[in-house]
Amino acid sequence: MEHNFGQDFVPAPGSFDKSRVLNVKPIRTLVPVFPSPSNPSSSSNPQGGAPFVCVSPSGPYPAGVAPLYPFFVSPESQRLSEQNAQTQAGQRLHAGPISTAVPINSFRTPTGAKNGGAEMNEVYADDGTANGSHKRKPGKRGRKPKGAGGAPTNVNPEAVANDIFESINPLVFDALSQPESRDSVTYTLLVYEVLKRKLGQLEETSKDISGAKRPDLKAGALMLTKGIRANSKKSIGVVVGVEIGDIFFFRIELCLVGLHAPSMAGIDYIGTKTSQEEEPLAVSIVSSGGYEDNVEDGDVLIYTGQGGVNKDKGASDQKLERGNLALEKSMHKGNDVRVIRGLTDLAHPTGKVYIYDGLYKIQNTWVEKAKNGFNVFKYKLVRCPGQPAAYMIWKSIQQWTQKNASRTGVILPDLTSSAEKIPVCLVNDVDNEKGPAYFTYSPTIKNLKPTAPLESSAGCSCVGGCQPDNYNCPCVQKNGGYLPYSAMGILADLKSVVYECGPSCQCPPNCRNRVSQGGLKIRLEVFKTKDKGWGLRSWDPIRAGTFICEYAGEVIDNARVEELVGENEDDYIFDSTRIYQQVEVFPSDTEAPKIPSPLYITAKNEGNVARFMNHSCSPNVLWRPVVRENKNESDIHVAFYAIRHIPPMMELTYDYGIDLPLKAGQRKKKCSCGSAKCRGYFC
Repeated sequence: MEHNFGQDFVPAPGSFDKSRVLNVKPIRTLVPVFPSPSNPSSSSNPQGGAPFVCVSPSGPYPAGVAPLYPFFVSPESQRLSEQNAQTQAGQRLHAGPISTAVPINSFRTPTGAKNGGAEMNEVYADDGTANGSHKRKPGKRGRKPKGAGGAPTNVNPEAVANDIFESINPLVFDALSQPESRDSVTYTLLVYEVLKRKLGQLEETSKDISGAKRPDLKAGALMLTKGIRANSKKSIGVVVGVEIGDIFFFRIELCLVGLHAPSMAGIDYIGTKTSQEEEPLAVSIVSSGGYEDNVEDGDVLIYTGQGGVNKDKGASDQKLERGNLALEKSMHKGNDVRVIRGLTDLAHPTGKVYIYDGLYKIQNTWVEKAKNGFNVFKYKLVRCPGQPAAYMIWKSIQQWTQKNASRTGVILPDLTSSAEKIPVCLVNDVDNEKGPAYFTYSPTIKNLKPTAPLESSAGCSCVGGCQPDNYNCPCVQKNGGYLPYSAMGILADLKSVVYECGPSCQCPPNCRNRVSQGGLKIRLEVFKTKDKGWGLRSWDPIRAGTFICEYAGEVIDNARVEELVGENEDDYIFDSTRIYQQVEVFPSDTEAPKIPSPLYITAKNEGNVARFMNHSCSPNVLWRPVVRENKNESDIHVAFYAIRHIPPMMELTYDYGIDLPLKAGQRKKKCSCGSAKCRGYFC
């Protein structure tokens, strides 16, 4: 099961001292998963935020298509590099100045080293030889020897990471070699998602995997030790490539993009020289409920300093040192401080969502007594004017939900007329249009002429629900030996086809392999855009890999498609045969998902919220065919999943694809997505 990293808890007497967490060895060494017992003093910086360097890769890169989303190797990028870099992948990066850069493609551990001195279990190939003394057999990347019943017996996280890193498209490395850019931030998080999900998937099926089952920690540690990150150098103010309103579901993500270096401490700071002395200045804070912070005002934050709780000595007064001193110095210096607010994840109440709320200045500081009777430092931070709304958007949604504030432009509170379990609001605060053209709302696909399934299937007999370690389950077998979804419903591996349980299966409706069934699970709204007609967005933050909705409508044949195209009535047709760019990272990759048979759906007269999702050349949503086990008929659906984390009220878009060659009478349509990578049209 996935867990949110860096979850903050309200400290109580006898609990750990947050002020001392900076001295914990895993944070200091930036190897929180695999700390080395032999060299505890490898870092002299108590802050925990070390700079990492990304440089241009030297290869070589494997040819063909990478096995994991979203890293496909396009034909243009299949040329292998001739140069073999002498790498230092096992060298632990330190907190001081870096004299030797660690190439981001140097993934193999040097001879005699184990992840920079960290102890790791060996990974074994199918022939039983240890890693480093064999060549893997084709098609067995990252897989382990299997015991009884096909259960994997051992997994080495570093070897899994190496396989994933080696499959990355060189175009991604080009962006990562320029670590201070929006692309670098985006791709760093995509790499992290792939690695975290794969480790989580393997952990569920493995009898033993190195360390505790925390794929979020392992993935972050491996990426940091390999130098795969953005914005390696700490700085005050804006972080290049990180936008106000960006959201994160794991504290380690803040570190990977250079927003906030400590993976647990709430205050990040740097040392600056003034005259002959060095003084600390705060660069960022995380306010997520661990202390008595006042967050009611959207533009003002009353932040509580760190320290004052010690698990051995109990509570005590906070001291003006480290982060507290840095905040004090920043108030007098007047420098900007980045503020990240941690809010409860409503979809998973034990976790947090971290939202970057922009730059603040410290206006005042004082000492007061906390509820435990001891003195704490308080800091008043005021948001710098002229910045886009971020946290205030969340506050507005909360008020709409609790009926504490009226919503401007609401046409219908529920567009679905209760066809969905969750209402979908219809809003227009742009002009006077009263709503989209009439259509009948239908929550699912309708096939009036179903065909026989391509292969017979009796479904699974998992009465209590499919389990990831049940290798006798036919649904697990069809998905390559793994369940396609995590225990939290996140798509683990975006393969060409997702096989879900269906009418032929005996598992219950809440089986974790039925994620796309049962209607909407996210609060969506249809809204009027300024220049693209009606669009779709969410009230809720959407985590990467989350199911959003399916494309509902009527299944039609190719003849009917051509008829509608000829009549210029194809605005609501989903065509699975179009050429799709999988992700904006790969402008030359045009491979479409391998659907079992062509699928055409029209939502002109009957459909659901998916009919309002607009096109973008840089989408945040993509589709995958989902086959539900049904021995009576072909049961194929089109499901949409989030490519990356999507903040509330951000428009949801996917790539409509290109229909080549153009059919008779078909016209190119001008694209208004506004993306920096817009190709100018779609059809």
